[in-house]
Amino acid sequence: TVHVDVKDYYGKRLTNTSDLQSNACVAPAQPIPAFIRQALKRVHPEVTARYYGCGLVVPECLEGCRILDLGSGSGRDCYMLSQLVGEKGHVTGIDMTEDQLKVARTYVDYHMQEFGYKKPNVSFVQGYIEALTQAGLEKSSFDIIISNCVVNLSPDKRRVLAEAYSVLKDGGELYFSDVYCSGRLTEEIKTHKVLWGECLGGALWWKDLLQLAEEVGFSPPRLVTANVITVDNKELQDVLGDFKFVSATYRLFKVPKGNTKSCQVIYNGDITGVEDSFQFDCQYTFKAGEVVGVDEEVASILTHSRFAEDFTFQPPGGPHGPCGVRHKAGIVDPFELVLHLEKQSPGSATGGCCSTQSAACCK
Repeated sequence: TVHVDVKDYYGKRLTNTSDLQSNACVAPAQPIPAFIRQALKRVHPEVTARYYGCGLVVPECLEGCRILDLGSGSGRDCYMLSQLVGEKGHVTGIDMTEDQLKVARTYVDYHMQEFGYKKPNVSFVQGYIEALTQAGLEKSSFDIIISNCVVNLSPDKRRVLAEAYSVLKDGGELYFSDVYCSGRLTEEIKTHKVLWGECLGGALWWKDLLQLAEEVGFSPPRLVTANVITVDNKELQDVLGDFKFVSATYRLFKVPKGNTKSCQVIYNGDITGVEDSFQFDCQYTFKAGEVVGVDEEVASILTHSRFAEDFTFQPPGGPHGPCGVRHKAGIVDPFELVLHLEKQSPGSATGGCCSTQSAACCK
């Protein structure tokens, strides 16, 4: 089965990041903020060495939140997030690979002592990302779910999204980075063990993500970033043919449908690390104190999520002028975003999404 193959790949075949066979990811998608770099420096070296993650997935406004990391691997991101949610928050990591979980659990006490916490705010669960409630995770219990290049490793993406929706609280968010392809992949590619293990064989056609998200109840996915993935391994490239791949980050929210009207919002500048300017997605960037007109979808997300207290909301036609204007449609196609970025700054949209030195893509 796929699960057995992936377990074997990440538990036995890979003992270090340098063991990966492709360069599906090569560089960070965006510069890592200083406060996150500092948090990563405090993670134990063995945890970092056994980490096979693609890039870095850190949403904003985390203090006091309950976070779930899908495919948490050796726990690097969990220990970094542990510092960002604070002692009153909590981070749960779920992974199916025993060897990875053993590394993660070994260092719980070390990190709690390092962070000065009286009791652990991190826990690790063995289980499958398609079966979160079966693994003992409660419905409607998490503020945020993150996933870092792991959903593509699942044989049942719809069930992953449905389970994520189930364990999120109302107003909660699934913020995740993954690999997407330019069309539906062939069976030959999907059943190629190395391509699957290296995050390409299980890549979703990006249009299928939009459909699956809607089917399970999420708000329409908001595209945050996208980066081209290049495959320099000729043997693998021959199997892949004309398919193209990107690494992309989307945010999906569990918020009510309809009823929210477009409006004007003012960001108050209180979110840690993005005090001056908060890039919500590739369409909306909120500068502190500036009035911005948002469409119905974003208005619904901001009013019903953890961001509600970080904005002042004004009805259409408020004191700063009319907001009943038509909003330009945002980009949801990651390949379109890559082209857009390339036009703005030639050469900037190439590369992958990794924060490691080698070809690391997944956990």
